[in-house]
Amino acid sequence: MKLDFEHHQSAHCESGVTSSLLRESSQNKITEPLAFGIGAGLFFCYIPLIKINNGPAIAFRTFPGLIFKRTCNALGIPVVRKKFNSKEQAESYLKDRLEEGHPVGCQVGVYYLSYFPREYRFHFNAHNLIVFGKEDDNYLISDPVMETPTKLTSYELERVRFAKGALAPKGQLYYPKNDKIITDEQIKKAIISGIKNNVNQMLRIPGNFAGVKGIKYTGKKIKGWRDKLGLQKAGSYLAQLVRMQEEIGTGGGGFRYIYAAFLQEAYAYLQKEELLEISKIFTQSGDLWRTAAVHAAGIYKGRLGSQEDFDQMGDYLIEISELEKNAFLALKKIKWA
Repeated sequence: MKLDFEHHQSAHCESGVTSSLLRESSQNKITEPLAFGIGAGLFFCYIPLIKINNGPAIAFRTFPGLIFKRTCNALGIPVVRKKFNSKEQAESYLKDRLEEGHPVGCQVGVYYLSYFPREYRFHFNAHNLIVFGKEDDNYLISDPVMETPTKLTSYELERVRFAKGALAPKGQLYYPKNDKIITDEQIKKAIISGIKNNVNQMLRIPGNFAGVKGIKYTGKKIKGWRDKLGLQKAGSYLAQLVRMQEEIGTGGGGFRYIYAAFLQEAYAYLQKEELLEISKIFTQSGDLWRTAAVHAAGIYKGRLGSQEDFDQMGDYLIEISELEKNAFLALKKIKWA
């Protein structure tokens, strides 16, 4: 049983899954950048009280599942999403959907994905992939971050669908309920809705832990990590930031490049010159995130380590915060009517 499904490699798992599941109904118009932007995927959150892999919880994207949900909602497409307590029920439901001709998105844990290189396997349960068929005991997998389709045995797929720990997927799967045709007018409205959502979550969330304020807050905290935590632990915290930024789900710099591409594609639909100028700011932000990641790597690998190095790292994030604040304020000012 193999569905008529074409694998496409993407930069980020959930936006890649979303664009692939909507490819037919959108006649290939919903690209990965459009899915990411309509789904308001750009985010930042720093929660020091929650620990992941012995480091503070740092997120560069919205909560898992929201990109798919928001994109479909904005386009008027109903979504089916299921979680399971029973592994048997989870597999039975998956088989039934495949028999009906539905490729299905699944949230899975990364650590036991047998086709991932070992150095990329973390206890991280918010990865997304598509199951599009079954041959003997092997499920056919389209993982957007892989160059080609791959396979998982029934046991391997069950293991990653029911991974334990934070954000445990509980067998979660999802797919669009129907394949109704998406019009250009729907895409235009969805783009505007996505931009407004992203402006709100980066500028208006109260407190200092999220959005552009969260980036600035984290930068200030980094400057004090060396004295407060000691060099070794402070270095491990920076390693956590880089891991979340660059190795799990594209991360800080990559997400900014995707958002820049989204604004360029949005211009083709909306013809607002401001979008092209603001796109350049997000590219600049992505470059600075990457520069910060290289600097952080120098600290946790022991090539750097002075207080000046930590101050520089903090300054990078403070500069990024200001860049992104200005970019979102400019998006907020656009007159859409």
